[in-house]
This record gives sequence, C-alpha cells and structure tokens, in this order.
Amino acid sequence: MSEYEFSADPARLDPDWIHATLQRHSYWAQDRTRETQEAANRGSRCFGVYAADTGRQVAFARLVTDGATFGWLADVIVDPEHRGHGLGKLIVDGVVREADRLGLKRTVLMTNDAHTLYARHDWEPVAPAENWLVRWRADARHPQPR
Repeated sequence: MSEYEFSADPARLDPDWIHATLQRHSYWAQDRTRETQEAANRGSRCFGVYAADTGRQVAFARLVTDGATFGWLADVIVDPEHRGHGLGKLIVDGVVREADRLGLKRTVLMTNDAHTLYARHDWEPVAPAENWLVRWRADARHPQPR
C-alpha cells in the first residue's frame, strides 16, 4: 500500500478532480454543481488518498461532523483507474481513525453497494429504522435506495 498515501490535509485536495470524479463516477452526485461541492467540502472534514509517485489525488471522502458527537460519512469515491488496490479500505480506515480521535459516538452513512467495505469497520444497518427520519426539500425528492 506504500504506492498510496492517506492524508487529512485540506491543502492537498484537488477540487477539480473531486468534482469531476463525483460527477462522472458516482450515482449520488452527478447533478451536483462545483459550487455546491465546494460548499459541502468547506462544511466537512475532507480526506484524500494520493499516488505516492505523482502526488495525484486518487480517492476522496468527507466527514460531515460537529466534531464532538456525530458524523456522517459522505462522497467516498475512488478513481476507477485505481480501483482494486485497497484504496476504499485505506480511505475508510483513515476516516474511522479521525472519527475515533474526535470521540464521535455515532457515524452514519448511506450506500447502495458497499456494505462489505463498511461492515469491516462495524457499520451495521440502522435498527430500528422507524426511529430515523429524513426530510427532503420539496423539489429535491429522491427515490429510496435499492
């Protein structure tokens, strides 16, 4: 894994790469504007994984948090050219270390397809689900994840 480096340094983030990668390769942020993504990043603790030889960003995640009690892991993505090298595990490991360092009691996330990745860090389905509620802005209704 020494070919790649995890970092929590916001100065290393590549906003062009982040926005383009989320637009092209995510199912959840394809319609997100650059301005919206940058605002989301400013309101979050952001993390990257970088290729050791070039320093180029190849993975991203952000943790929306109050820094003391609660977090929401969002926008976890790995460059398709670098998938299959354990980078999802690397970035989630780093985010979990940060959440633990902060002492967060609860960290949540939503995923359609990466349950196994998160289960290795003790994420589990929300139970009972009827205790969790969501409010969508009227013009932003979303279909439920499959």
